[in-house]
Amino acid sequence: MMKQNEFVAFVCSLILSAVIFFPAASIAGLPAPPAPPLPPLVVPAPPPVFLIPGTYVYFAPDVDVDLFFYGGFWYRPYGGRWYRSSHYGGPWGFIVPDRVPGILINLPPGYRSVPPGHQRIPYGQLKKNWSTWERNKHWDKPGKPGKRGNKKRGKFEESEHGFGEGHGRGHGR
Repeated sequence: MMKQNEFVAFVCSLILSAVIFFPAASIAGLPAPPAPPLPPLVVPAPPPVFLIPGTYVYFAPDVDVDLFFYGGFWYRPYGGRWYRSSHYGGPWGFIVPDRVPGILINLPPGYRSVPPGHQRIPYGQLKKNWSTWERNKHWDKPGKPGKRGNKKRGKFEESEHGFGEGHGRGHGR
């Protein structure tokens, strides 16, 4: 009987030690605490964006909160957490930290300022062209804003071909 009591005490002390010294193991599998409620975002008109240099992340500088577009989704940090939406106005869903694109976590300093030579891209152009721009590495081509050493571009020229590209002088399609 004494040996059985000693064995039970030994097992209990092992379990208690594991809980004290390895707390992560004791809470593994429990759901994360709920995300803080996200204040509503009211954007009266589709926001223009600009490309953050060296990335394919677009930032909306005229919105009162940090609002990013990347890979077809809008992202919004709040309270140390990230939220994602398919539309700039929401609805927003919480995303776990390991699902936040790393580029959003590691943005260059000063990303909130429109860099010299960059133009604001109207929402309609972003919505229409972002995937083509990304697929074709549009912003990596010589003469495009966002590439180091480029000269300033002129005014935004809207065309059926996207940002500042077309046949010139309005001829042809």
